[in-house]
Amino acid sequence: MRTRQILLRMSLFLVIGLVFGLFVSEASFAFLKSEAGRAPSRIELVIPAGTAEKIARGETEESLPLNMVFVSGDVLVVRNEDSEPHSLGPLLIPAGSSASLNLDQADNLAMSCSFQPSQYMGLDVREPVTFATRLYGLFFAGVPLGVMLGLYSFVVWPINSSPERSAER
Repeated sequence: MRTRQILLRMSLFLVIGLVFGLFVSEASFAFLKSEAGRAPSRIELVIPAGTAEKIARGETEESLPLNMVFVSGDVLVVRNEDSEPHSLGPLLIPAGSSASLNLDQADNLAMSCSFQPSQYMGLDVREPVTFATRLYGLFFAGVPLGVMLGLYSFVVWPINSSPERSAER
């Protein structure tokens, strides 16, 4: 009887911990939603006409970001609408053409870039958040919490060893 009570109580608090872990992990995923929460795709970056002239004057092109965030598996397509050739890392993009870069591995890159006044562009390639990643968050938060609450419950509400002993006291 006592073993059954212990198992029931630990199971109850394990379920409570998992529910709380689910709430916390999904709420944090929703609040911290990032680029990593999407599937890999094709992303196009357009270098507008007149960019080379602005860079020569030390100005920035407002439509071009300094840093970009990707998911591993994305393909970055750089389309050059300027009258001058431009480069981004290993890509040389002649005027009026485009080039693509496969971003297969998670990495934080700083690439040389001719269409930024600083002459570099940051590319942050992240692993995609998958269902398995979200399950890890649930179990790494919920299971330890459930076990801790279950053990703590024995301190707060101890299980009586037998009903006769309780009556004698």
